[in-house]
Amino acid sequence: MEITRKGVPTTIEGVQPKVGDTAPAFALTNLNGQTVTVDTLKGKKTIVSVFPDINTRVCDLQTRRFFQIAKDLPNVNIVNISNNTIDQLGGWCATEGIEAEMLSDANLEFAKAYGLFMPEFNVLARSIFVFDETGTITYVEIVPDMATEPNYDAAIAALN
Repeated sequence: MEITRKGVPTTIEGVQPKVGDTAPAFALTNLNGQTVTVDTLKGKKTIVSVFPDINTRVCDLQTRRFFQIAKDLPNVNIVNISNNTIDQLGGWCATEGIEAEMLSDANLEFAKAYGLFMPEFNVLARSIFVFDETGTITYVEIVPDMATEPNYDAAIAALN
């Protein structure tokens, strides 16, 4: 798959899951050292917000927006995933005063399972996945230009 970065084409490695697929398995560590998997997310609807680098403007905006959304959706899991390290993610949360579920994909397990790795930049493609309570994917957005924000409204609408 090809997307752009500020209009310049770049390639995403792998095959992305589609609506109706069972969410591919992953096991990632959160800021508390706990392992989060598709199975631990089951039982609630889930928004998975994937971003390239927490220390960039659009990634910061995306994470803040989903943090705000989480306050209004108490029965929904919202997880944020990038290949930033735990220290980088934790440092951003501490600096910004935000307590969000941040998962590090430093080993690129999620990136490979979901076909989101961009080797040219060594980051994950900005994307959103929504899972139902059983772990079935009900919404997918691979943002066509990594320097733009995802469609928040469409992701929220997919929860219904």
